Amino acid sequence: MERVFNFSAGPSALPLPVLEKAQKELVNYGDAGMSVMEMSHRSQMYLDIIQDAEKLLRELMNIPDNYKVLFVQGGASMQFAMVPLNLFKNKKADYVNTGEWSKKAIAEAKKIGAVNVVASSAEQTFNHIPALDKSKFDPEADYFHITSNNTIYGTRFTKLPECGNVPIVSDMSSCILSEVVDVSKYGIIYAGAQKNIGPAGFAIVIIREDLIGNAIAGTPTMLDYKTHADNDSMFNTPPTYGIYIAKLVFEWLKEMGGVPAIQKINEQKAATLYSFLDESKLFSATVRPEDRSLMNIPFVTGDDEMDKKFVKAAEKAGFVNLKGHRSVGGMRASIYNPMPLEGVQALVAFMKKFEAENL
Repeated sequence: MERVFNFSAGPSALPLPVLEKAQKELVNYGDAGMSVMEMSHRSQMYLDIIQDAEKLLRELMNIPDNYKVLFVQGGASMQFAMVPLNLFKNKKADYVNTGEWSKKAIAEAKKIGAVNVVASSAEQTFNHIPALDKSKFDPEADYFHITSNNTIYGTRFTKLPECGNVPIVSDMSSCILSEVVDVSKYGIIYAGAQKNIGPAGFAIVIIREDLIGNAIAGTPTMLDYKTHADNDSMFNTPPTYGIYIAKLVFEWLKEMGGVPAIQKINEQKAATLYSFLDESKLFSATVRPEDRSLMNIPFVTGDDEMDKKFVKAAEKAGFVNLKGHRSVGGMRASIYNPMPLEGVQALVAFMKKFEAENL
C-alpha cells in the first residue's frame, strides 16, 4: 500500500529519504558487513556515527562551545528527575504549568525539593500560555522550567521570561529543530527523540557546562549529567540505532536548508490549517491565536460523535492518528518537520469535503 499521511504526536513520521537510506543500509552499513544495530558501540565506525550526529546538531542549532550535547536514555520523562537532581542547590525551582508534561515535571521535582508554580493555565484547560508575573519569580530559584511546546494542548511559548541569573530549563520535545532558538538563553534544553529527531528510546540534552558536576548527594550514577558529559555519552551502551537515525534526520534537515528553512515551511503548514479552522463552520481550533503551536494543532467539532465520525473517515482516506489525546478528546494534527506542506493541504481539502457533507 502507499504511505499514509501520519499526523501522530509521537512516535511520529520520519522523513521518507531517511527511511529509504536506513532501509538501504539496514543489512550492511558502509563496508562493515553488518548492520548498525549489530556493531560494537566502541568501534571506530560507530564512534564516527555518534560524533557526526553531535556535530550536525551543533551546526543546525548553532550550539555554543560552552554547551555539552548528551545522548541519554529514558526519554524526556527521565529528565523530569535528572534536572532537579543535578541543578538543585537551594532545592528551589520555578515552574510554569502549561499541560500534562509540565505537571509531570513538577511532580518529579517536588519529590526532591520545593517547587514554586509561578503560573498555570489549568483552569482554562491549558488553551493558552499564562501571563507571567515577574514578582512571583524566586530570585533564589536554582532554575526556571518551561515546556516550550505543549504536545497535547497545542500551545507554545513565543517569548522567554526574563529570569536574570536563574537558568532557564526547557522541555523542547515537540518543537526542537522546528524553529530557530538562541541556545545561549537557556541553561538546559532537553527533548525526547520521537518527534523531530528520530525513533523513540532516547533524549537529547543540551546543557551549559557550568551546570554540570553539581548533582546532589546520592544521585544515581546514570542520572548525573557529569557521567554522560565525561564519557561523551558513551558511559554505557547508548541507543546506537536511534542515534544513527537521528544523524540521518540531521543530514536531511541540513539538505532542506537547515532550521531557518524548515521554520518557514512549518509556519506555512500551520497557517494553512489554522486559516481553515478559523473560517470553518464545523471545525474550530481550541487554542488562543497568540499562543498556537506550529507543531501540534488540536481542533474539535463540538460534538463527540461527529469527532469520532471524522476520525474514522479520515483514517479511511489515508489521514491517520488524528484522534486527540485521551485526556482531552477531539482531534489533533501533529505536523512535525517531516510532514510535507502537501500533506496539510490534502488534509484541509478532505476536511472541507467532510464539512460540506455533514452540515
